[in-house]
Amino acid sequence: MPQYAIETFDITKRFNEHTAVDRLNLRVEEGTIHSLLGPNGAGKTTVLNMLSGILRPTEGSVKIMNIDVVKEPEKAKSLVGYLPEEPQIYEILTVREFLRLIGRAYSVPRDGLEGRIDKYLKLFGLNKVEQVFCGALSHGMKQRVVVCSVLVHDPKVILLDEPFYGLDPATGRLFRDLLREKAADGATILVSTHILEIAERFGGRVTILNESRIVAEGTLEELREKAGASGDSSLEDVFLALTER
Repeated sequence: MPQYAIETFDITKRFNEHTAVDRLNLRVEEGTIHSLLGPNGAGKTTVLNMLSGILRPTEGSVKIMNIDVVKEPEKAKSLVGYLPEEPQIYEILTVREFLRLIGRAYSVPRDGLEGRIDKYLKLFGLNKVEQVFCGALSHGMKQRVVVCSVLVHDPKVILLDEPFYGLDPATGRLFRDLLREKAADGATILVSTHILEIAERFGGRVTILNESRIVAEGTLEELREKAGASGDSSLEDVFLALTER
């Protein structure tokens, strides 16, 4: 039996009369990279916000590593690293100070925190700007900093909303390779992206949302079959066929 790191049970989110997510059941196996796709307004960001505990479901429940996010929010959040589409960064802190703040917020032991910060600063080419205030950095450099902040506490579950926006090609590839390493070591990654080539390169399972609901889920081969597409159809071809219906 597969072990699920992420499970949702008929989660629904309404904003007044608008239903952003409608009775969604999502299961992501532990130690895998799972892609969450959908057109604008399909509900992807709302799903991630409920998984991370930022939003509370109107109905249904969410479990992270078998912990109910609503009933035990602090315990669940301690296991999660979340990179939202528009991440916040403390511009009056230096790069190192910001990463140190995040690490301490997640109770990373002091004797190991600085070493982790050193590791990610070097890996993402930030060691030369570690004493620069975050507010003075370019957008791309800020994105590197927030990527490091997601990883510095070594989360068991990583939630990513358009994580490659603003990253140059070399850094984007580095990040993708690092995510594969994290998954191989047992971390679970759910990534929402409009760059379908990236989702296709990750392989693994894909969930496609449209109009607040899941319209298809499976491997690329399974999605091709559901879409009635040929064996060499790209994920983009399959996505368009399934969502245009």
